[in-house]
Amino acid sequence: MALREQVSALMRAVGAAVVAPRFRMLAADEIAEKSPGEIVTSADYESERRLHDGLAALLPAARIVGEEAAARDPCLLDAIGSGLVWLIDPLDGTANFAAGREPFGMMIALVDDGVPIAGWLLDPLSGRLCHAERGKGATCDGVPVRVRAPQRTPLVAALGTHFLSPERRARVHACAETGLDVVPVPRCAAESYPRLVFGNDDIALFQRILPWDHAAGILFLCEAGGHATHWDRRPYRVGGDGQGVLVAASEPLWQAAADLLLGPEAGLVETEVCVS
Repeated sequence: MALREQVSALMRAVGAAVVAPRFRMLAADEIAEKSPGEIVTSADYESERRLHDGLAALLPAARIVGEEAAARDPCLLDAIGSGLVWLIDPLDGTANFAAGREPFGMMIALVDDGVPIAGWLLDPLSGRLCHAERGKGATCDGVPVRVRAPQRTPLVAALGTHFLSPERRARVHACAETGLDVVPVPRCAAESYPRLVFGNDDIALFQRILPWDHAAGILFLCEAGGHATHWDRRPYRVGGDGQGVLVAASEPLWQAAADLLLGPEAGLVETEVCVS
């Protein structure tokens, strides 16, 4: 069985055994705050443990960095952009999951020297599995997919600006609202990227770019025909010094968004990114 099918089967098994059964069934002592504003549940821990063990057996040569393990030991992120690395997000959208609402998902990416080369995004409730392999396209449930960006005005943009200061967030949104229809983010990257591919959204912007949150989704989007860069317009890379990401369902849509969001009026590049 190819690696693609092996990882898919592993994720489906863990999703069915660990994540889905706990949805809306968590006891109070199964939910904790791992850092201010950051929720973790028993499902996060058990899912990551099982995914880690499964991936270790599939590709022993690769390092494995999971979100919860890195929270306990930040040194795991050292040299994250070097060598072959598995990235695990065992339960993306944990706050949604803990509150008993959708969306949430599971994500795995395989990264080589900072470049995502394979990615998987699973919705454990519906069973939808998005996959991409660098240079080989994107699929959903095994069927090849391409972006379905509708021709509409204004463009629909989901802006993940909640980690910016209120003043800077207001500045970005003021620029966005001159030409974009700004909609709420799903607070789940495992859902954000499929929404771009399937035509729900045209544009998304994120400030915080933890490796496990974006590597799989950006590869899926780009292999389906989308476009993604850091705020300074350099290609997305895990472990690099680029900050933020701007992603869109096509390069022309990305350019339209960049004209509004990456210019000096929005202030993202000037104040968030310093290029020496």
